[in-house]
Amino acid sequence: MFVAIIKPLVVNITILFSLVFNANLFFPFRRKMVLTWKQKVIYGIVSSFTAILCMMYPIQPLAKTNFDFRMIVILVTTLYIGKTAGLLCTFTVVIVRLIIGGPFAYVGSAVSVFAYIVGMMFRTSFFNVKRKILYGLMIVFIYLILYVATIIYAVPPLPWRFYVVYFSFFIAMFVALVYVIERLIQFNEQFDDMIYVDKLATVSEMAASFAHEIRNPLTTVRGFVQFLSEDTTDENVKKFAPVILEELDRTNQIITEYLTLAKPTPFERQKVNIDDVLHTSVHLLSPLGTMTNVSLQLYTEGKSDVYGDKHYLKQALLNVIKNGMEAIEYGGVVTIHKTVDEKEKQVIITIRDTGKGMTEEQLKNIGLPYYTTKSKGTGLGSMITARLIRQMGGTITYESRLNVGTTVTITLPLYEGD
Repeated sequence: MFVAIIKPLVVNITILFSLVFNANLFFPFRRKMVLTWKQKVIYGIVSSFTAILCMMYPIQPLAKTNFDFRMIVILVTTLYIGKTAGLLCTFTVVIVRLIIGGPFAYVGSAVSVFAYIVGMMFRTSFFNVKRKILYGLMIVFIYLILYVATIIYAVPPLPWRFYVVYFSFFIAMFVALVYVIERLIQFNEQFDDMIYVDKLATVSEMAASFAHEIRNPLTTVRGFVQFLSEDTTDENVKKFAPVILEELDRTNQIITEYLTLAKPTPFERQKVNIDDVLHTSVHLLSPLGTMTNVSLQLYTEGKSDVYGDKHYLKQALLNVIKNGMEAIEYGGVVTIHKTVDEKEKQVIITIRDTGKGMTEEQLKNIGLPYYTTKSKGTGLGSMITARLIRQMGGTITYESRLNVGTTVTITLPLYEGD
């Protein structure tokens, strides 16, 4: 009997791992994936196909009772992809189970629906916890309580050895899938970082090669424009000289940003009071907010000391907050919220705006050279911000919804003393 149970379980396990690796191949997993409706449907179809394959190789200790791992597919799909893909998978599984038939078809359908319900109940909290394997264990145990109660009530009793083997493999397989997906997410993020660093190196080489050569003639041109505008009676020259000087200054600022990328930034890593930096940044940008009808709201909680460079930290925060303000067209709010994660030993700064937001494609490209959502931007500000935060041992992530707004989350190492 043991061999009869193990054989279909091995087939089910192979099918489930195939789902994960193939899904990651076409749509690489990310920590916070922003999926289009089409991608969600594709995930739903792929997971449905996988669940059907599991149902084609069931364990059959009794002639009319089928056990398999289709419920794991529904749970994982709902937790990681969402309600659309999970619902599509559940609906398909229920239809196929009813077509297969048998006296326990409705029981099999019910336990599949329970998997979707449990997945939806815990999806939001599952995404926010750090220890997903432990939290996943709690979720699968809650589901198994419903599962076991249902089969005890509706299905004739089976040998206790079967229950031990089946449910042990069920738990182990669910935990293994969560572990593999989390590892794939880490690998994908590391790969993204490698690409980012490579592109950053390319920009640095370009910046070092021509930035200085361009700045010298610009300085000369600026001096002559100032001289001519002061000593001329030509009204056109006086009228347009400020415009020329403004554009020259803007060009010079772009070159300065290039040089910031090109040369190693001298950091003075020390104890920094992040609350002071945040209050200073908000104070500096308040006049701009008044002019553009944008309200700045700052909330701080917990410890305020981080490990970093005060000057560059202020530069990075000013860039992010100013970007949020500029994304708001007809008045709105930029909320800055600072909290402390004692377990992870880090300070979390969340900057949320009510601006126009970004599409999925724009979100993927944010922080890359030359990419910007502003008509007169270069994309270097976001790139420099990301570099500064990384050099201070922190992270920066973006979430956005079109016509809703953007949320930037910055983490910095908590200062723990000498």
